[in-house]
Amino acid sequence: MIYELCKLLIPLSDFFSFLRLVNYISFRAIMSALTAVIFIFLFSKPFILFVHRHCFLDQVRETGVHSAYDKSGTPTMGGVLIIGGVLISMAIWGNWHSPFLLCCLGGMLWFGLLGLWDDVSKVRMKSGDRGLSERTKLIMQGLFGLIFAWISVGPLAPLGSSLATKVYIPFYKYPLFDAGPLFYGLFILLFVVFVSNAVNITDGLDGLAITPSIFVVVVLGVFAYVEGNRIYSAYLYYPYLRGAGELTIFAAAFLGACLGFLWYNAYPAQIFMGDTGSLAIGGTMAVMSVLLKQEMLFPLLGGLFITEALTSQIQDKIGVRWIGRRIFFRAPLHHNLQHKGIAETKVVIRLWIMAGILALISLATLKLR
Repeated sequence: MIYELCKLLIPLSDFFSFLRLVNYISFRAIMSALTAVIFIFLFSKPFILFVHRHCFLDQVRETGVHSAYDKSGTPTMGGVLIIGGVLISMAIWGNWHSPFLLCCLGGMLWFGLLGLWDDVSKVRMKSGDRGLSERTKLIMQGLFGLIFAWISVGPLAPLGSSLATKVYIPFYKYPLFDAGPLFYGLFILLFVVFVSNAVNITDGLDGLAITPSIFVVVVLGVFAYVEGNRIYSAYLYYPYLRGAGELTIFAAAFLGACLGFLWYNAYPAQIFMGDTGSLAIGGTMAVMSVLLKQEMLFPLLGGLFITEALTSQIQDKIGVRWIGRRIFFRAPLHHNLQHKGIAETKVVIRLWIMAGILALISLATLKLR
């Protein structure tokens, strides 16, 4: 809105020369972050009251951790606030002609609506274990992954045909190999499904998922700024992605929305993001990673999410279903740490620290190549 208006007014008069600020990614990034955080502060309390009034409250799952029952009745679906903050900020400061931005917004909305569907189903069933079936979730996630894979490697590829199917790895300057449309498309599909579910699994304690998500998206925003700049990308031996700098604006809006939400989600949480938020965040991170050719960086950058997902799946699929016994005392990782007697707040802060360290190492790969 403001971005388009400023672009329209600049040529009309020298009086409007200050509007050229919108041409600077740094300025729009700062303004988008502020817009998102102000939106969250303005609408969080009314939204929490609305959710309370309509009884959209968290349904306890059987995790084996007794402290979980103390949180029964906490408002959920707070992901609506995060998505709303990002959308409003992008409506004002974003360039809606950018395919990079459209792909990220599409992923966030698709997974957010899927999560909202799941949250509403849990409330109606009055059970944290009886929302959408695992099969339904996987089908809907896979459908988006299929569409996004076709966009990424097909004629509409934002990266262009020369880069679309090349595989890059951390600490190495050049593309490792060209995977081809079929195999790379399949990889994108699986990557999107895995990452979205990994964040969903991590979201089990007050504030646990939101801060590591900020770390991941901010680092990806830095990569977007570098890869979208012809000079910086050439200096650091990264592929130049024309227009990718728009994802820096998106990452800044996401940062503002998540910081605002953390104000209400920190222990003891006044509202949970629910699957609405966790699936939307996971889908967003997956789409950004693919668009920036940083899929292979995610196991390092999102190491906490990977660990949480693996411990959960190893416990469930290998331990309980195949072997017939538990491999860990509890799963995923954060519940295992709680089982050992570590207080919830200490578990959350320690995992934040781990995620922050991984984010710093990931940033170092910009130069260590």
